[in-house]
Amino acid sequence: MKRAIYPGSFDPVTFGHIDMIERSAKMVDELVVAILNNSAKNPLFSVKERVSMLDEITCHLPNVKITCFDGLLIDFARKIEATIIIRGLRAVTDFEYELQIAQTNRIINSQVDTIFLTTSLEYAYLSSTIVKEVASYGGDISHFVPEQLMERIYEKYVTIQNPMDVKN
Repeated sequence: MKRAIYPGSFDPVTFGHIDMIERSAKMVDELVVAILNNSAKNPLFSVKERVSMLDEITCHLPNVKITCFDGLLIDFARKIEATIIIRGLRAVTDFEYELQIAQTNRIINSQVDTIFLTTSLEYAYLSSTIVKEVASYGGDISHFVPEQLMERIYEKYVTIQNPMDVKN
C-alpha cells in the first residue's frame, strides 16, 4: 500500500490546500493529511477545529485521512508507515527550503521520499497568511476558501477584536 503524508498547518485550509489534497489522493492508496501541532505558533484555529474543517472538506475523498502530529514529520512518517511526503511549491523561493528539509528527512530515514508538486497556477499566490490578513479586515475571502468555512474564519476575528461580545 502506498501511503503518503501531506503535512501542514492548514490554518485555515485554502483552495490551494484542497487542490493539493485532491491531486495527491489520486497518486496513492492512502493520503494522510497531517496537521502539525506546533506549540511555538499561535494559530487562529485549534488543531481540533482544523481537523474538523479538513474532515468536512475532504469527505468526498475515501482514501484521505485527517490527523495531527507533534514532533518531527519524519518520525511521524515512520510511525504510520508512510513512504512518501507530499510538499507543495508555490514559487521557486519555496524550493530551496523544501529541498533542505527533504534531504534532511532522507538522511534520517532513507525509506521516505519527498514528492514536490507545483501549485496550480490559479492558487500560486495563495496562502493561509493571506486569507487571515484579508479576513482580519473583513475583506472578501470567497476566492480563497470554501464557502462553508468563511463564517468560521470571520467569527474568529470578531472574537479577537471584540472578546466581550462573544458569549461563552
